[in-house]
Amino acid sequence: MPTAAFFDLDKTIIAKSSTLAFSKPFQAGGLISRRAVLRSAYAQFVYLVGGADHDQMEKMRQFMSQLCAGWDVATVREIVADTLHNIVDPLVYDEAVGLIEEHHLAGRDVVVVSASGAEVVEPIAEMLGADRVIATRMEIAEGRYTGGIEYYAYAEEKARAIEELAAELGYDLESCYGYSDSVTDVPMLEAVGHAHAVNPDKELRRIAAEKGWPVLVFTKPVALRSRVPLPPAKPTLAALAVGGMVAVGGVLWANARKRRLGA
Repeated sequence: MPTAAFFDLDKTIIAKSSTLAFSKPFQAGGLISRRAVLRSAYAQFVYLVGGADHDQMEKMRQFMSQLCAGWDVATVREIVADTLHNIVDPLVYDEAVGLIEEHHLAGRDVVVVSASGAEVVEPIAEMLGADRVIATRMEIAEGRYTGGIEYYAYAEEKARAIEELAAELGYDLESCYGYSDSVTDVPMLEAVGHAHAVNPDKELRRIAAEKGWPVLVFTKPVALRSRVPLPPAKPTLAALAVGGMVAVGGVLWANARKRRLGA
């Protein structure tokens, strides 16, 4: 039976947040203000450290989800096409690229699974030579982003999407591999037979120890062009930061909802 290796994106393949990395190019392109850059950086900081209370998270969710509303898709694509390689290249973990190569050599598909938007995930996955992508999809109406989320690939939804893909393509999940840094991806890691915690947060490290999952430490960001030949930039390498920003907003919303429900 065919098998696959499923990789989270931020802090697993990419050495820092793809959301934060694209704030400045969007400011330079006139899509967001300097204040918005600072606020998105602050929101990302709180997301990474997990220290926001409910009110902070709700305010940031509203800000992040509204930030890209009304942005012209063609303008976003033009900015991203000009900046994709310069920004993403130095942020890729050498260890992750090596693992992807090993899985391909072993005959496994490589699937990038991320709560970031498809606008983020698809071009990076293409650069890495990944075979498939599971990612959040943003709403677009009349050539502009509405600020809404059509499909949210987060937490349990990642596991469900992996199981659906396995049913469609015939993957033997017990023989498949999974890699993530976040406790929110425990369902995704539990869906495969060979789970790995990569640069794990505190809770994932604890769970990995309980379950006997290997813990990997990735420390070497490299330029992707030094490891694999890159395809030429083209319009389909589109809208990187938009999906990432909405993904952060979605994470904040989901966490805030959990707090309201007492989860």
